[in-house]
Amino acid sequence: MGAIGLGLFFSSAATGWADDVPPAIKPASHMELFNGKDFSGWTFFMKDNADPAQTWSIEHGVIKCTGKPLGYMRTQQDFRDYRISVEWRFVRIAPHADNTGVFVHIQLPDKIWPRCVECQGQYGRQGDLRLQAGVGAKDHPSQETKGVGVPMVGPSNEKPVGEWNTCEAVCTGSTIRNIINGKQMNEITGCSISSGKIGLQSEGGNIEIRRVFLDPLPPESSQDMPKSKSPPSP
Repeated sequence: MGAIGLGLFFSSAATGWADDVPPAIKPASHMELFNGKDFSGWTFFMKDNADPAQTWSIEHGVIKCTGKPLGYMRTQQDFRDYRISVEWRFVRIAPHADNTGVFVHIQLPDKIWPRCVECQGQYGRQGDLRLQAGVGAKDHPSQETKGVGVPMVGPSNEKPVGEWNTCEAVCTGSTIRNIINGKQMNEITGCSISSGKIGLQSEGGNIEIRRVFLDPLPPESSQDMPKSKSPPSP
């Protein structure tokens, strides 16, 4: 997408933020959220009203994020009861430049950081969950002024810098399971939010994202599944 076209897109996306939001979508079939060509279906929120075109771009079918300034791109639609998969990688890391994340159940208004659950994307910590801006869950009371961290169980299952990782979140009612490269790393139940928008975070890390997609939950996921039952590898 050329500079003029990109600028017009960001401008039109920004004006649509206040539009009425339809009910949350429960996927009935596979849904690709990134079409490999443009940011259709997405909008942006950047710190200090910075120009998102300076942070986010698309090249050869891949989303590129510089990580600066702070902010996020998010879906215009709300979703509930789904399995999201994000295929991404760090281009490089450096001190204070090794962080990103996947947001699920984002609640308006947009802010740094919004009320949501973050699947932590910081290098070495993928598998952690973070309850942002007053979100709570069973055994993890909410805190309005700061996020609540839920450390992953077991050692990291990340791949080295430059290799593609798959971050998945299985959102089933008030339960969220976080899976990194096919291995379940975390789970929360009794979450205070169970639907919302989906976001990709700019937080210092220079990252690339090649796929973002949703799949419906299998029938047995209508109820919380036991922690010992791991999902099949993608």
